[in-house]
Amino acid sequence: MPPDSSPAAATAPDISQSPPTLVTLFIAFAKMSLAGFGGVLVWARRGIVDQHKWMTADEFNETFALCHFLPGPNIVNLTFVFGSRLRGIPGAIAAFTGLVGPPALIMVVMGMLYHRYGEIDALRRILSGVACAAIGLMLAVVFRMMTPLLKRRDVIALLVMAAVFIAIGVLRLPLPLVLLAAIPISIAVTYATRKEAA
Repeated sequence: MPPDSSPAAATAPDISQSPPTLVTLFIAFAKMSLAGFGGVLVWARRGIVDQHKWMTADEFNETFALCHFLPGPNIVNLTFVFGSRLRGIPGAIAAFTGLVGPPALIMVVMGMLYHRYGEIDALRRILSGVACAAIGLMLAVVFRMMTPLLKRRDVIALLVMAAVFIAIGVLRLPLPLVLLAAIPISIAVTYATRKEAA
């Protein structure tokens, strides 16, 4: 994948003059979902930021962060927000249908096959290998999403991120309580930082 855009270039998205058509949105998200073994986030970021350049790395991070605080699956929320941003409600529906439609059909077939052949030992070993690959993909996308923060040397943002990781991943504190503390702090720090920069 090509390197992320520099912080200076991240302020202006490299979106073409006319937004993508509904068919283009559907096909793009269908490709992402069909490539997304173990999770679509890796491929969604690659398609939206690196391939089509519909968003900058910072915009993707900010949109995905917003979608984390909405109910429902994060990637589905991202699809709706992104599709509606480019093409309104029809764009949201086209992106969502592309994301969910093809994998849903495949999973119906795979579920039927697994119901019949799921006890085969070789199949269980294959699924264990796929799970390891999925974890690797998730770690890769986390690093890619951290890159803009590292390039800007945003120490406060990295400290907040580390604190949330420790609170949830190490100390096992309840997610809602951590978010209730982290969201106001993040908003206040971002507001103060940008006010000073202006």
